[in-house]
Parts: sequence; C-alpha cells; structure tokens
Amino acid sequence: MTYIAKPRFRHPDLPKNTLGFTRRDYEGAVSTLCAGCGHDSISAAIIQACFDLDLPPHRIAKLSGIGCSSKTPTYFLGNSHGFNSVHGRMPSVLTGANLANRDLIYLGVSGDGDSASIGLGQFAHAMRRGVNMVYIVENNGVYGLTKGQFSATSDKGSKSKRGVINMDAPIDLVSMALQLGATFIARSFSGDKTQLVPLIQAALEHKGSAFIDCISPCVAFNNHPGSTKSFDYVREHNEAVNRLDVMVGRSEITADYAPGTVEMVTQHDGSVLRLRKLTADYDPHDRVSAMTYLQRRQEAGEIVTGLLYVDPEPDDLHVYMNTIERPLNELGEQELCPGPKALDKLNAALR
Repeated sequence: MTYIAKPRFRHPDLPKNTLGFTRRDYEGAVSTLCAGCGHDSISAAIIQACFDLDLPPHRIAKLSGIGCSSKTPTYFLGNSHGFNSVHGRMPSVLTGANLANRDLIYLGVSGDGDSASIGLGQFAHAMRRGVNMVYIVENNGVYGLTKGQFSATSDKGSKSKRGVINMDAPIDLVSMALQLGATFIARSFSGDKTQLVPLIQAALEHKGSAFIDCISPCVAFNNHPGSTKSFDYVREHNEAVNRLDVMVGRSEITADYAPGTVEMVTQHDGSVLRLRKLTADYDPHDRVSAMTYLQRRQEAGEIVTGLLYVDPEPDDLHVYMNTIERPLNELGEQELCPGPKALDKLNAALR
C-alpha cells in the first residue's frame, strides 16, 4: 500500500479542542484514492467527528478488511491503533480485540464487497452479538479494485459504466442490521457532511453495535446515468427522515426546545442525541416500523437517510457474556488460570 506522509508543518493558530489537539492531529496519510472519491469525504467526516468529541486518538482502534474502503483508515487517525485484516474478516478480528481490551473505542470500516459478499456472515454475527463498535460500510455498489463489476448491494436494474444491466436483487445491509438486532442503525451519503458527522458522533457515543451504511459514489466506475449509487441519483432520491445533531452531556451546555419539535435520546454515558423529526409519524425506536418504512420508500425509488433506529438502553457483548470490567489483556496468570478447584466447581455446575 502506498503511503504518502503529510507535511509536519502546520499553522500555529489552528483551532484546538479541549485536549489541545488540532484537526490535523486526527488526520492520516495523503489519500491515494481517485480524486473526488466519496470515501475521502467519509474519512473527513470521521476526522471531524473525533475532533469535535475530544476523543484521544490513542484510545481509538480502527480495523478494516480489503478494498478501496478498507484502505481509508490509512487516511485518518494516524495516531490511533490500526489493523488491516483479510477480505471480509474485519468483524471477527475486531470482536476478538474488543473482548481482550474493552477500554478502546472500536471503529470498523468496510465496503459493500467486503461486508455484503465474502464477509456477509461476519457482518451478520457482529450485528447480532452486539459488539460494541461503530461499523461503517462505504457503499459504492461496485468492486472498484477489480474494475467496476456489480457488487451485492447493486440495485436491480442499475446500469454499469459499460452498459450492462444488473439483474440480481440487492442485499440491503440496513434491513439486515434491523433484523439482526443492531441497536443503532443509520444511512447517510458521503456528500452530506451536515448529516454524516453527527451520525458518526452519535454512533461513537453509543454502547453496542452501531451500523452506518454510507452511500459513497465511485467516481471511476459508478457515477454515471443509470447508476443508483451516483452523486446525482442519491441527491435526487434522498429521503431524509430526520435532522441530526449531537450534544455531549456537559454541565456548561444548556438548551431550551419548544415542545414537540425535538426528541432527546440519552446515551449510556450521559451524552444526548438531539433528534429533530422532519417526518411526523416516524419513530426511531420502533424496529418493525423502520423495516416497513424502508421497504415502502425503496419501492418508491427513494434512498432513506438519517437515524433509522436506536435503542435508548442498549447492551453489548460484554454484558451478554458477563465479563469483568477490567480488560482481559490486563489480567495475570493467576486470574486467567485459577486452578483445578475453580475448574472442578465450573464442571460441576454444568452437570
């Protein structure tokens, strides 16, 4: 993988967050993706979200698989932990890391080929197990590294750059996440930073499996008339269900909102997701209604974006497995190997 470092020089008056970091401290190497690639906009949104939330870069672990999307962790959070796994296997690697060290913030970046094809089973199990992670799929509907063949998320009837029509039904990862039990589910568009940044912020603050499907047009192979993943198509068919903002719970922040205009969703750490409803009958707490709404809008040819579902009281894999609060990678031999008496007691309880 080509690595082009950014110049160390920076303006002395760059704005800093409460940790004393500038936005540059959350950046990575220079991108080698195609100019105008939607993935670079997602990287910029991740950088902005982490900077605004005052997250220490060394507390973030970013993991990816294979593909154009999985190259992007090189381009953000250069001072964070990183691991580039094999094709489609990012979720299991992240799950293992999460179980070993629950103190880190886990960010998994994948693509529609990486997650909806070879990694579909891995995606499904990460969602249903409630792994505490932010799972972002940079969805462009093509296999960009192998010259633009249709991917599993390509819509039926969409046209390739060469004029071929896709006849296969698409896999909708958002609908799958809803069915599998993810507790934070959203869809956005790489060209809509106003919506994407607060969605990423809210997902980072969420305890449990947070999934964001981000439509990210491929400028080389899937940004032409006939494509349903192009910039023009998404802008023309975007159905935003809500307007989003995130407020981290701090004593110096106060707000007064008119009744009925805003719904406050409190996260596990006291931070608050501010949800401004634009659709009066849309309830982001109703999983079944979210599935129905997605299907109806899809039949109408619309791409629903925004916060689609959130569980205000989520649990994660550590709760389900009843692990201790102390990270497992900090335990010594005595804690990990308690001896034959403890083993005999455990075996007796299973008889």
